[in-house]
Formats: sequence, C-alpha cells, structure tokens
Amino acid sequence: MNTENTPQPSGDIRWHEHAITRKDRWGKLNTRGCTLWLTGLSGAGKSTIANAAAHQLFTSGVPVYVLDGDNLRHGLNVDLGFSDEDRAENVRRVGEVAILLADAGFVVFVPIISPFAEGRQTVRQRHESSGLSFAEVFIATSVEECAERDTKGLYAKAAKGELTGLTGVDAPYEAPRSPEMTLLTSQRSVETCAEELLSGMNHLWS
Repeated sequence: MNTENTPQPSGDIRWHEHAITRKDRWGKLNTRGCTLWLTGLSGAGKSTIANAAAHQLFTSGVPVYVLDGDNLRHGLNVDLGFSDEDRAENVRRVGEVAILLADAGFVVFVPIISPFAEGRQTVRQRHESSGLSFAEVFIATSVEECAERDTKGLYAKAAKGELTGLTGVDAPYEAPRSPEMTLLTSQRSVETCAEELLSGMNHLWS
C-alpha cells in the first residue's frame, strides 16, 4: 500500500468527540478493545482459528467480533477486485472497521490474507495512533498444504488455469517478519491453535 495515496479527510471535516468516552465503554464492559490480525494464505486456517478463539472468549463473557475477509466482500468491499490496489484498499477499509469495533470495546479478530507487509503495517500504525492494541498473528501454513486442503477449490482452479491472481501461487504474499505470534497449523489442531492464541494474547484485553 502506498501511504501517499491513502485518502485524507477534507480540512473542513472536524473530529467530533463522543459524549461517552472509551474509558467509560471499556469500564462498563470490564474489558479492553483490541485487534488480532490473522494473516496467511487462502486455506491456512485463519477464519477457522479466529472463530474458534472468538467462541471461547464469547462464552467467557468477553465481547468479540470476527471481521471475516470473505464476508466483507459481500457488502462493504463488494466493489473491490483482486488487483494490488484493490487488495490494499480492502485491507485499509477492514482496518478502519476494526478500529471502530476495538474502540467500542470488542476483541476483534480479523482473518484476512492481507498479502502486503506495508498494508498490515499501516493498519498497525493506525491502531497505535488511535491508542489501541494491535497484534499480528501469522498463520504459517505452506502453499503446498493449503493446496492439499483446498477448502474453497481455488488451488485446483489455479492449477487448471481457470483462476489467476491466487496469493502464494501467481500473486505475491509477504510473510510477516516480526509477528506477535506464529501458529503452525500443520503441527497443531484448530482447538490447540485457538487456545494458544488466547493464552498468548489475553494481556491485550484482560
């Protein structure tokens, strides 16, 4: 993502402070909002792990929300394709929604490929400048294993030449260099990965 091209608000638009402060909201909920950004290839297990972890937190009384990348392309990002520019805009929009939910007091899980390091870094910086905690979680699953799982049939289509621009196949993926956590799904069950995620990151909301 080229940050020079990131949209900026007009100078005539002012920021309005809320009558209910973040401290008040978080105090009422007895938690702190934050974002856990799960990045990895298609089929790596991002959504599955995010939903398993979110369910565990929810049953313990913590407000959670999962911003699934595929789901958001049915509405908020329905106008975006899969060019580098559209992928960058997809990440930017999802990051802004995550900020709103985290500010409201939710623990936000964002399972989204987000292939470019610069885009993920921009989202991190936006959280930090907003006073919100952000953790990058790398779901480290090889393209070979993702292709073997092929839960959406995308790798089979790519192999037949029916699909182009698949991240990790003929489109780039820049793996995180210093994520807060790396989960190796080939060596652990979904439940174990979810538990490891929660135990390693619970200081963000507790």
